Amino acid sequence: MLLDAPIIAVRADTVTMPGGSVARREIVEHLGAVAVVALNAAGQVRLVRQYRHSVGQRLWELPAGLLDVKGETELECARRELQEEAGLAAAEWGVLVDIVTSPGFCEEAVRIFIAQDLREVARPAHPDDEEADMIHQWVPLEQAVDMVLRGEIVNGIAVAGLLAAARGAQPRPTSVPFELRPTAMAARRPGPDLKAL
Repeated sequence: MLLDAPIIAVRADTVTMPGGSVARREIVEHLGAVAVVALNAAGQVRLVRQYRHSVGQRLWELPAGLLDVKGETELECARRELQEEAGLAAAEWGVLVDIVTSPGFCEEAVRIFIAQDLREVARPAHPDDEEADMIHQWVPLEQAVDMVLRGEIVNGIAVAGLLAAARGAQPRPTSVPFELRPTAMAARRPGPDLKAL
């Protein structure tokens, strides 16, 4: 292990290439994540805007979060994140798309849900973390797609979820296995908080 940090780890793998040569590949391990396209009856999606230090900007995103609780299903995580980040609960859930964010070097995979039949709920207090100053906004789905095409929404997870929702994709059942979900970090950590070292 080259690095073991709360939300990522880095390992070096030795890989036999198709031509028979051997190469070293550094792989960023990740816990995996979920995101939610929360779509109301008026055809609006709930977007959140938060500061992302890696790019030094506030980005428009979908409510999302890490699969960082041992034993938590993807749907349980999505319900928790929707409440924590957007102050919403949903009666209807489906799987829109599963994506691998940067397969050239990182095993992060994200399950993107669609949530409908929404109601407002209380958000838990977040006085000291990055969600404390998060902005929430309802945006018509078509306007959100226009924001993607104008380069105003650049988070890849949000782009994939919004375009899938706008296309009218038929959601898959939430029981469909998330076969891409990373397991290496979670298996090494005793939990229940998988970010704890």
